[in-house]
Amino acid sequence: MATAAATSASEAEAEPKAGPTAEGEEDDVKTARTRRKVLSRAVAAATYKAVGPGWDQPEEGVSESDGDEEYAMASSAESSPGEYEWEYDEEEEKNQLEIERLEEQLSINVYDYNCHVDLIRLLRLEGELTKVRVARQKMSEIFPLTEELWLEWLHDEISMALDGLDREHVYDLFEKAVKDYICPNIWLEYGQYSVGGIGQKGGLEKVRSVFERALSSVGLHMTKGLAIWEAYREFESAIVEAARPIAGFLSPFDREQTFDSQLEKVHSLFRRQLAIPLYDMEATFAEYEEWSEDPIPESVIQNYNKALQQLERYKPYEEALLQAEAPRLAEYQAYIDFEMKVGDPARVQLIFERALVENCLVPDLWIRYSQYLDRQLKVKDLVLSVHNRAVRNCPWTVALWSRYLLAMERHGVDHRAISGTFEKALSAGFIQATDYVEIWQAYLDYLRRRVDFKQDSSKELEELRSAFTRALEYLKQEVEERFNESGDPSCMIMQNWARIEARMCNNMQKARELWDSIMTKGNAKYANMWLEYYNLERAHGDTQHCRKALHRAVQCTSDYPEHVCEVLLTMERTEGTLEDWDIAVQKTETRLARVNEQRIKAAEKEAALAQQEEEKVEQRKRARAEKKALKKKKKTRGADKRKAEEDDEKEWGDDEEEQPSKRRKVENSTPPAGEAQDLEAETGLFGKSAPVDVDPPSKQKEKAAALKRDVPKVPHDSSKDSITVFVSNLPYSLGEPDVKLRPLFEACGEVVEIRPIFSNRGDFRGYCYVEFKEEKSALQALELDRKTVEGRPMFVSPCVDKSKNPDFKVFRYSTALEKHKLFVSGLPFSCTKEELEEICKAHGTVKDIRLVTNRAGKPKGLAYVEYENESQASQAVLKMDGMTIKENVIKVAISNPPQRKVPEKPEARKAPGGAMVPRQIYGARGKGRTQLSLLPRALQRPSATVAQAENGPAPQPAVTASAATEAPKMSNADFAKLLLRK
Repeated sequence: MATAAATSASEAEAEPKAGPTAEGEEDDVKTARTRRKVLSRAVAAATYKAVGPGWDQPEEGVSESDGDEEYAMASSAESSPGEYEWEYDEEEEKNQLEIERLEEQLSINVYDYNCHVDLIRLLRLEGELTKVRVARQKMSEIFPLTEELWLEWLHDEISMALDGLDREHVYDLFEKAVKDYICPNIWLEYGQYSVGGIGQKGGLEKVRSVFERALSSVGLHMTKGLAIWEAYREFESAIVEAARPIAGFLSPFDREQTFDSQLEKVHSLFRRQLAIPLYDMEATFAEYEEWSEDPIPESVIQNYNKALQQLERYKPYEEALLQAEAPRLAEYQAYIDFEMKVGDPARVQLIFERALVENCLVPDLWIRYSQYLDRQLKVKDLVLSVHNRAVRNCPWTVALWSRYLLAMERHGVDHRAISGTFEKALSAGFIQATDYVEIWQAYLDYLRRRVDFKQDSSKELEELRSAFTRALEYLKQEVEERFNESGDPSCMIMQNWARIEARMCNNMQKARELWDSIMTKGNAKYANMWLEYYNLERAHGDTQHCRKALHRAVQCTSDYPEHVCEVLLTMERTEGTLEDWDIAVQKTETRLARVNEQRIKAAEKEAALAQQEEEKVEQRKRARAEKKALKKKKKTRGADKRKAEEDDEKEWGDDEEEQPSKRRKVENSTPPAGEAQDLEAETGLFGKSAPVDVDPPSKQKEKAAALKRDVPKVPHDSSKDSITVFVSNLPYSLGEPDVKLRPLFEACGEVVEIRPIFSNRGDFRGYCYVEFKEEKSALQALELDRKTVEGRPMFVSPCVDKSKNPDFKVFRYSTALEKHKLFVSGLPFSCTKEELEEICKAHGTVKDIRLVTNRAGKPKGLAYVEYENESQASQAVLKMDGMTIKENVIKVAISNPPQRKVPEKPEARKAPGGAMVPRQIYGARGKGRTQLSLLPRALQRPSATVAQAENGPAPQPAVTASAATEAPKMSNADFAKLLLRK
């Protein structure tokens, strides 16, 4: 019966090998044909070299008439010396060079995942079967392989399996594959392949064992578990059908032992499957009704209805997974929360495994899964397997390695295995110096727990001390050389070592030596470090060393000396002599007086800097106010001059040719044609002609100013801030900003109005307000931030009233640590985004690249590169840091920008008595030294206001402007008389 089933299964497996039955199998057939070519040529060449040119016997099982055509071609090639060598084309040579490059790269960095994948692909393409197997083996030892990589490897090995030993090798590969991830397709392939070995000894038990393990692993999978159930059931049904013809000839006892027991196995599979909520359960129930000769028991129907109810509860989560796009992390998180509330360990484990298949590079998911197993299931093999897979998937995450070491210790793993895991962690390539400190601390804690401190000396204690010494050397040499920091500025490892020597080993001399080393590494200025040492001496030392430590602390501490002084006085008050008390009081008072002097000097220096900054701000404000007043004064004086000319026409005569004229600055209109012709004949005071019809250089700006004055001023409406965006950093030469910007913003939604801002002269000031009809359009417009407009990056930000929200800041990019993003500096200014992307994509999937530019759009030699995950980013740091691009050596690091500091508002300057300090007035007119006076010196009048400012409070800008406006006005006649006197 088993033999018949094996024969039918073997025939079923052999059928597809006869030839392709669909277009989708053509590639597999071509690949298999290429592999046969390579093998046949290799076999022919080896046989030719071993036997000689006289060899002409056909291969066993192949006739001369209908033998393998490829084999014959290889034999004929071997029959003539010099003609059997392969002729590589350019593509093969290129592949060989790429293979050598990839092998060299892996010899440098064995944790390059993409390099492993590319090498396997090229070796498989070239037919290097032995090298492919070795490359796959090396990769599987470092990384868990994906479902696609495992299936490809398994199919290649199955196609080359010829005997029982090869089949056992394939079985071993399947066992490794199912441990990496829970993949229903791999389990299905495993079960189907095991069916082919049913004719061997123990083959039937092997098949059933594989299928039972598959059901335990993925049988609860609601969408893909059905295939495993059906494959197992079809296998058992095939045995039933093979035994059915001979069942009638068996005795009742033999029939019960064979046929009936096999029939019960199929019934049991149906009942077990119907008790589990799976998709398409109705079809399975209908199939059971049709297959079963007896009525279905009531208990089976009840379990089936209960499973249907459970299916309805799970359907929303399964449908959310089906509708979402990979990797579906949020949907899996919600599903995990639901399963943990239900509390079925098998289902919780399954949903974690399903989530990890698509999110294997998410460390937080591995941490949550391993934490659940550590606290709930506590099964050794399962827990250690998950921890091992976690560190293989995310080797750059130190928290996973620390948890792995704890789990191994918790479950009694051998010391050598734990030490080997720690050594692997050190070579994992962490991205921060503090990560190495953390993993060393975890390993040292493990070694400390192994020591029996009741003994004076032991092997474990010596190993602990040597580990401490090695840790300090490793941080100083390896870590500090790579990161320019040891990662342990507070010397926590040395502190723990000192505590162990003092408390566990009663070796205060060694502890004091360690604390001396700690203090010499820049920690002597911190009060908390001295107090830690003092507490250790109080607990395990003597009073003399406590007093000595506190006296040194008083002299060295700079952050909180008052605290150290207080501890010293308290100790001397309770334990010291009068002499000790007097010395302590004298030292503390001297030290605190010196500290207070230093603090006063520092405060004065800070106040002076704040005062200088405030004076600069006031100077800028005063300069702007005076410039504005001067413009207003010019405008008023021009109007008064025109009026004075009309009043003095009789004094100077009616003849326009002898009348001195000034070229009028026309702002709102151009002179009429007739008037322009008359002005052509005018001469000035010195007889020079003044043609007015020639356009002045600022005519275009005057026209723009006229247009600006024609536009009515629109007051700011704060109720529209939510539908308005503020656009800045636009080119000042942008003509007609409304027309040029409207198409750009209309792509985000309907634009109500664009309000560009002009200066008094009509110049565009480089910013504007864009008002939309809907709020969502304004939010979408914020995505146009940094878009280039005529060579400059345009800034788009929300419209916020800074007077009401002075602390409002808009910064588009994150300022926190981003482990998947790199900061690249030292780039050549000519480097483009495309060129940088071409370099970066060789180390992983690049999601985004941002070249940092200044406000004019010119590059600053900096860039941010965002990768798909932390692993790719860490690999890129190792490979790209120190790379030369266009003769520039670049620096690459994980993006961790400093915190953005909010500038403090300078307080009003006050004298010690509380009165306001008068501001210093530079120059004779209360202006900056570099400013020019536009009023002739002969017309200057001493101002009482300025004189008062020399000895009293400085005048406000508004008062100065008013005084300048009320200066004596002079007509054209006054100017003429003034000139005639000279």
